[in-house]
Amino acid sequence: MKIIDEFKEFATAGNVLDLAIGIIIGGAFGKIVSSFVNDILMPPLGLLIGGYDFSSYKIVLKLPLGSDQGVAINYGKFINTTIDFLIITFAIFILIKSINRIKRQIEEKEKKLKAVKTSREIELLTEIRDLLKK
Repeated sequence: MKIIDEFKEFATAGNVLDLAIGIIIGGAFGKIVSSFVNDILMPPLGLLIGGYDFSSYKIVLKLPLGSDQGVAINYGKFINTTIDFLIITFAIFILIKSINRIKRQIEEKEKKLKAVKTSREIELLTEIRDLLKK
């Protein structure tokens, strides 16, 4: 029974739940970015480069014959996926940068408070010392 109890504690720990929520939100965010790239960003870009659907760009290595499937290098889909990745990475970068800036501001405030507290303690100790000398 001890292993089951340990597993329950692990599974209900905050980090595991946070990770699960992050994965779910990340998946949804990935779908939004994919839709943005495929449905909003790439059509005008495709129009600029000749009016074709960018995701349909490919190099055919073997044409399909009868029930035989063809072979092609789908570089347009690869470019779409790469743009998805870059947009997601940039969004995460901005998020992490914002979080780090907020953390630095909090740390600076804590340092100032600690310095004020320390200087006040030194003042009090100095006063006590002076009173003891008298």
